[in-house]
Amino acid sequence: MENIIQTVLIYALPVLFAITVHEAAHGYAARHFGDNTAYMQGRITLNPIKHIDPVGTILMPLLLYFATSGAFLFGYAKPVPVNFGNLRNPKRHMVWVALAGPASNFIQAVLWAIVLVVLVGTGVDERFFIEMARAGVLVNLVMWAFNLFPLPPLDGGRILVGLLPWKQAHMVSRIEPWGFFIVMGLVIAGVVGALWLRPLMGLGYAAINLLLTPLTALLR
Repeated sequence: MENIIQTVLIYALPVLFAITVHEAAHGYAARHFGDNTAYMQGRITLNPIKHIDPVGTILMPLLLYFATSGAFLFGYAKPVPVNFGNLRNPKRHMVWVALAGPASNFIQAVLWAIVLVVLVGTGVDERFFIEMARAGVLVNLVMWAFNLFPLPPLDGGRILVGLLPWKQAHMVSRIEPWGFFIVMGLVIAGVVGALWLRPLMGLGYAAINLLLTPLTALLR
């Protein structure tokens, strides 16, 4: 029980930041390109309460954590409302609005990695803070990679719809009502993890290591 409580405390802050900034980034990008829906509903904010879904953000991850002993976790935040028809160029700007969320997670992963490198490089050996920094990198890379999976309603699916020609884009967008269940089926079957998450996260870790090489060398 002590280990479970400590794990929850280590991951709580990174997860709250990850989902809050992710959703706020969608809303900010939508406002920038002409849609004020999220702004009018008070969703362009770093207040996590505005983005937390009681079931998807709290109940489901906790139940899955205890049911699988931490082997499988899944959760979601309250989606930021975006009226793509209000965007100045709906098809093109949809790509940037969808990309804003995963991009914010990758940036956060880099920032947590900087914290980790600085802690280790300056000789700080407080396990709690080091593990929190590692959790911050992991959580944000998972959100970055998972949300880029090219199937609606995930961000990657909306990016794909925005990039494809109209006919093909329409065909892909028709998947959205069932997309969540298809993605969950692929996750449970291990397809998303083996063929998408692990390779993409490997690239993410490699990119972060490359970006932080000068800082790491400086602190040695």
